[in-house]
Amino acid sequence: MKNEVNRAFMAKKKLMYVMAAIALMACSKQEATTEEQERVEQVRTTVLQPREIEREIAVSTNLQGYLTVNVAPSVTGKIQHIFVEVGDKVAQGQSLVTMDETQYKTTKISLANLETEKNRIAQLLKTGSATQQQYDQIETQYNSTKEQLDFLKINTYNKAPFAGVISAKNYEDGELYSGQPIVVLTQIDKLKALVAIPESYFPKFKEGMKLTLTSEIYPDQVFPATVEVVYPTIDATSHTFQVKIVIPNQKKLLRPGMYVTTSIGLGKANVITAPYQAVEKLVGANDRYVFLNENGRAKRVSVELGQRFDQEIEIIAPEIVPGVEMVTTGQHKLVDGVKLNVVE
Repeated sequence: MKNEVNRAFMAKKKLMYVMAAIALMACSKQEATTEEQERVEQVRTTVLQPREIEREIAVSTNLQGYLTVNVAPSVTGKIQHIFVEVGDKVAQGQSLVTMDETQYKTTKISLANLETEKNRIAQLLKTGSATQQQYDQIETQYNSTKEQLDFLKINTYNKAPFAGVISAKNYEDGELYSGQPIVVLTQIDKLKALVAIPESYFPKFKEGMKLTLTSEIYPDQVFPATVEVVYPTIDATSHTFQVKIVIPNQKKLLRPGMYVTTSIGLGKANVITAPYQAVEKLVGANDRYVFLNENGRAKRVSVELGQRFDQEIEIIAPEIVPGVEMVTTGQHKLVDGVKLNVVE
């Protein structure tokens, strides 16, 4: 019985060796077949050469009033009178809001009384009937009350610090002021905008640079603008920096909140461009790449996109240099390292 079991075990083991040998031979044969039938893709290529361009970038933004002030007095109480409505044009120094005058008038009377007392003690000081300490005390009270009166005057009788239009009104006469701005004054004869510029252009931006704006509302007009401030830091997340531009608007065609496109000329530059359709986009991401012909095989290269010129697009990468051969037709079916057959 024991001998029969051993013979069966040996037979099973021998069968396993035979099957393994057959599998190994099959794999070797498959690999040899694969090598004999290596994938070759038919493509067309072009040799990349530099071209001189007029460097220009276009970014979109929303306009803002050059100056905006929320009329929000630092005194509490009822609103006595609002002199303006939304849309009203106001001049610098024009009355906008008057608050309850009770506190102002009471402080004004106190100041008059203190002035009288101050003058009386000053006369007594000359005759020796009052001390310097008494005079100093009344003068301190007088100065403190005067400062308070000046503060109350500004916050009771609110005036326009600049010419503009009323863009919001949140109360009516007689309502209790609760901290929200009573009215909002916006300057519109001069506008501003903040635009985010890619960090690679940082060295090219200077204060005083001239640029232009366009708006879909006025398709046939171009509006001049000037760079007023170049912010000194780069946003680490977006890799952009901000530029503040100022736009003259004497005709008041443009308004705060409008969507505009800014075109900024940055001079001439030598760049390498490629057909836009030859640049591939990674599915599910914004990464762009192209394929180069390197010794008869496809080499995938990640690129950044620059300025577009009709059907051509500027491509930027360390490997993208004059003279390299780039695949322009058939690139959709390529993978890195595949063998290429370049056809005319």
